[in-house]
Amino acid sequence: MKNSRRQVLKSLSVTGILSSLGLPFAAIAQTPKPSPTLSNTGPDDRLFWASTLYKIAQPVLSNLAVGKLKKNMPLELAPGYYLKAEQVTYLEAVGRTLAGVAPWLALPDDDTKEGKWRAELRKDALKGLAHCVDPQSPDYLNFRSELQPIVDAAFLAHAFLRAPDALWHPLDELTKKRYIEEFKALRDRKAHYSNWLLFSGIIESFLLHIGEQYDPVRIDIAIRKTREWYVGDGWYSDGPKFCMDYYNSFVIQPMLVDILKVTSEKNFSPKAEYTEALKRMVRHSEYLERLISPEGTFPVYGRSMAYRAGAFQALAQVALMEQLPEHISPAQVRCGLTKVYHTLFDQSNNFDQKGWLVLGFNGAQPAVADQYTSTGSLYLTTLGFLPLGLPATHRFWTDPAADWTAKKVWSGQVTKKDYKVDY
Repeated sequence: MKNSRRQVLKSLSVTGILSSLGLPFAAIAQTPKPSPTLSNTGPDDRLFWASTLYKIAQPVLSNLAVGKLKKNMPLELAPGYYLKAEQVTYLEAVGRTLAGVAPWLALPDDDTKEGKWRAELRKDALKGLAHCVDPQSPDYLNFRSELQPIVDAAFLAHAFLRAPDALWHPLDELTKKRYIEEFKALRDRKAHYSNWLLFSGIIESFLLHIGEQYDPVRIDIAIRKTREWYVGDGWYSDGPKFCMDYYNSFVIQPMLVDILKVTSEKNFSPKAEYTEALKRMVRHSEYLERLISPEGTFPVYGRSMAYRAGAFQALAQVALMEQLPEHISPAQVRCGLTKVYHTLFDQSNNFDQKGWLVLGFNGAQPAVADQYTSTGSLYLTTLGFLPLGLPATHRFWTDPAADWTAKKVWSGQVTKKDYKVDY
């Protein structure tokens, strides 16, 4: 009786069914499961990226162009917010928006829908940049008081470095002179002993880049201390103590790499330091790519999660620089990030009725925002869209769709084993 029952149960099990068909169970279990076909093409993905970035950036830049950013941008503050919002949030919105859209705006004009959006934003950005430093403009921005402007002047300097021909050289001489004066005025404040050193460093690196008088000490300490804070395997500590969050991507790795790019070109720092920092950012980008789940989500942990897609800046910049590791194809990065951005932005819950970003991560979630987060802070999300700076004909956009690492693994496909690096 027991034997008969055992035979019935075996026949109902997966093993029994496969055995009855004459198929070895072990072989079947190890056969990779086919991944669902990815439907979107590269052009579809690019149009989605471009339309999403336009949707995010347009309210900031269109209002700035007509001197109405301060008038029309809502002022939403995180619980316990402790800064002087009216003094800092508008420069946050401008600097962070431009740092993300800069590579895209650097592309030449064309007659496509995307090209028209790009031309509109570039035109608005150049008009608005003049207002930012004109004391007679209602949108004159504060560089002269508070510590926070050190941060967002740095994002603005980063935008100028990323797209000098689109955003810096076209400015009139008076506007350029005013920016140089505002950047130098930031020297009367001391940056925090953390990733903030890089903010001072990139502002001074921009001045070095354009042949202006710069402070070599601020650049040197930013490079030296950040390199000292490297803890290995593609991770830097944020100051003396390590923090498990996305600041390696939000700030540390992209800014260090771009500081060292300028300083190595100007013979201020050795080329080897730039090469080393780039290798470390490439390694860090591997982690970011692996964090994208098969469903297009990623872990929500650490500070500043209201910056949303900005968490992928390091991966986005490595793709833009065409420095992805051989085992990570441009198409899998495109498809992985596209899935994430659909998950984040397909619903309108991350925008208010007038198109401004709201405090939160997946919708209005003020409790997710940190005590230093206001409406302007949220525009760091644009930093996840840097690969739009690659032309539409680049393989990042033209290669057939490909599964990203987590999707490969969870569908039984073969993928490269991850392992630490020693640089």
